Amino acid sequence: MSDIIRRDPRAEWIARNRLHPLHAAMQSAQGGETRWMGPNGVVRKNPHAVGFIGPNGVKRIDRSGGQQGTGGKRSSAPEVVQLPLVTVEQPAFFIAVVPDMVGGRLSSHDRDLLGLARKLAGSDGAVLAVVFGEHKESAFDTAGIDRLLQVEGNEYDGYAPEQRVLALRSANSQFAPRHWLLPDSRSGGGELGRRLAASLGERPATRVWQAEGERCVGRAGAGQQDLHRELPRLILAAAECAEPVSETRHEARAVELDSSVARNIPRIEDLGPVAVDPAQIPMAEAEFILSGGNGVKDWDLFHRAAVALGATEGASRVAVDDGHMPRARQVGATGTWVTARVYLAVGISGAIQHLQGIGSCDKVVAINLDPGCDMIKRADLSVIGDSTAILKALMALAEAHRNGAARDAA
Repeated sequence: MSDIIRRDPRAEWIARNRLHPLHAAMQSAQGGETRWMGPNGVVRKNPHAVGFIGPNGVKRIDRSGGQQGTGGKRSSAPEVVQLPLVTVEQPAFFIAVVPDMVGGRLSSHDRDLLGLARKLAGSDGAVLAVVFGEHKESAFDTAGIDRLLQVEGNEYDGYAPEQRVLALRSANSQFAPRHWLLPDSRSGGGELGRRLAASLGERPATRVWQAEGERCVGRAGAGQQDLHRELPRLILAAAECAEPVSETRHEARAVELDSSVARNIPRIEDLGPVAVDPAQIPMAEAEFILSGGNGVKDWDLFHRAAVALGATEGASRVAVDDGHMPRARQVGATGTWVTARVYLAVGISGAIQHLQGIGSCDKVVAINLDPGCDMIKRADLSVIGDSTAILKALMALAEAHRNGAARDAA
C-alpha cells in the first residue's frame, strides 16, 4: 500500500463551508474535529466548533481554554493541575519574609515579596515566613514558603510593632537568615521593617523593585530615579518586585521558636481602628468595592446597600455613560485598576476592559441574571437572581449581624 497521504478536496471544502447541508454530518463523522489541512498545506481551524450552548440558547466561548475541544458541551469541572512538590530538608541558609497579611491573607504585594525571596533562596536555601496571630490563608504552599513560623499571642494583636520586633529578633537569633524581606507598604510592613533595621543595626534598602545577584535597585527621587546599591541584609521591597511563585508547590513546614519571647512594656497604646467613610476611600486603595452595572435597576437601593455593607462604590463604563455614577468611579482598563480584597459586581456582564481592571482583586462575587456572562465565569462566587432582591437580602443580613454583635457586646 502506498504511503502517500491522499486528500479529499471536496471534503475539505465542505468542512470549510458551514452552510453546506453536509457540513454538520461531516463534523460529527470526524468526531467534531476542529482542525484540517487546507489546500495550501496550512492547518486550518474552525472557530465555530469552540464553545458551548448556554442555558438561554446562546453560544458562549470559554476564554480560559478549559472547555476547548469538548464537542460543544460544558465540562463538569476544570481540570486540577497538581504542581510538583519541592522540599528542602537541610537548607544551607534561610531567607526570612514577614508578609503584611492584610485581612489574614496573603496580598498580591506579599506574593511578589515571596517570589523575590524564592529567587534569592535558589535551590540551596529555604524561605521562612513569619506570620503574627491567626490567619485565614490556605495557600502558603503554592506561594513558595518552605518553613512557616506562626507567632501567636494577644500581645501581637492590633498595632504592636515593639512586641513584634522582639519576636523577629528572637527568630533572627535562632534561624540567622541571610536576608530579611518586608513589604515597603503602608499596611505595617514599612514601619516594622525600619524598626527591625534600627534594632539590628542594619541599613535597609527601601522601595526595592529589582534584585540581581549582589545588587539591588530601589526607587528614589519621588519615584523618578533608580538607586543602585549592594544587596543588604534587610530589604524593604515595593510591589511587583518579582514574579509570584506559580509553577511549584512547597512544603510550608511549621516551625517554632526555641524560647519564649520576652514581653515588652509597650510605650504605644493601641486605641483600635478609626472608622473611615468608604465613600472617601480612593478605589485603587479600597478593600471592599460594591460595583454596579447595566443590570442595576434601583440605584437608590444600590447606594443604600453600599452604606449598609460599608463598601466603596464602583461602576462599569455603561453605568457611568448612562449618568448613574461619576466618571471617577469607573472600574476597568479605561477607568481605575482596583486591587480590592472583595469585589462585588452587581449586574455587570464583564467586558474585557472591566475584567482587566479587576484582574488583581482577591475575591470576586458576581450577582447577575445571565449565568453565561463573562463576569460569572471570572467570579469566585456567583449568585444568579434579581439584583434588587439580593441587595435587600444582603442589607437585612448585615443589619442582623450588627444587632447580634451589639447584643453580644452588651
